[in-house]
Amino acid sequence: MIAAQQLQERRLDELLRRQLGPQILSAIADPNVTEIIVNEDGRVWFESYGKGMHEAGLTLAASQVEGLIGTVAASLGSVANPDNPIVEGELAIGGIRFEGLLPPVARKPCCVMRKPAQVLYTIDDYVRDGILSEAHAEVFRKTIDDRLNIVIAGGTGSGKTTLAGALINEMVERSGPNERYVIIEDTLEIQCRARNLVQLHTTESADMTRLVRTTMRLRPDRIIIGEVRGAEALALLKAWNTGHPGGVTTIHANSARAALTRLSSLVQEAGVPPQPELVAETINLLAFIVRTPAGRRVKEIVRVQGYDLRDGFKLTPVEVNS
Repeated sequence: MIAAQQLQERRLDELLRRQLGPQILSAIADPNVTEIIVNEDGRVWFESYGKGMHEAGLTLAASQVEGLIGTVAASLGSVANPDNPIVEGELAIGGIRFEGLLPPVARKPCCVMRKPAQVLYTIDDYVRDGILSEAHAEVFRKTIDDRLNIVIAGGTGSGKTTLAGALINEMVERSGPNERYVIIEDTLEIQCRARNLVQLHTTESADMTRLVRTTMRLRPDRIIIGEVRGAEALALLKAWNTGHPGGVTTIHANSARAALTRLSSLVQEAGVPPQPELVAETINLLAFIVRTPAGRRVKEIVRVQGYDLRDGFKLTPVEVNS
């Protein structure tokens, strides 16, 4: 039975590689390529460090993209058809996060393949590339040394996860060698050099909230969530606020203030009223990163000073020369 399953997995892997083709496989192997996109017209786009989004000079037939999505679905133990037109999951090839769409939700088959970070950026790299000022970098370092909690906000593709990885790397460099890290993600993207490390990712039977609660029994020193997007917000805030400070997470938002408002509203998904006071008490520093035509930039860093009913969240901008 096991041998038959292994044979099936090997065949699906071989089929998947044939359907991807040499140019996409080469992009998967290229550490500078972060995302591979196949649009409804079959045109393939790459996103790369330093180059941004650009056409790959490759076009795939709709039947090829549909076949690729079907093979991915089979490898994930699912099917792809008009009744199940959205296929998402993690590929065995490179740990890629795959999102495939079929009609009727899309006009023609299309997909996005997002690679886990293969280049581990540091805070010094961010300063060198002009994404972060040296003064901002020092603010991050002091926040890490003081074991305060950091939230990174931004839109899709703004670089939140990569910045989180840089901050985690800085934590590892500046903390004791035995400090224990627990990282929770939907798919394994964050690279961490800590020696004492557990990395968890969600499944259909273990959602983010359950994993955060489980983490409390894993003896963590620092708890990190790749992205907070639901009821796990309450569990994370409670964990950080009850003896496990010094963590980092990311959140989708259009500004620093909006990130705190969204975090407070996500708490409601746990079946409780909004908890802005808990948010203000727990989150110490918030960074807002954006993607511009000139590249990614940390646009805003604020300290969270509290909350009151009249004025809402009290934020103090970190005023430095960019």
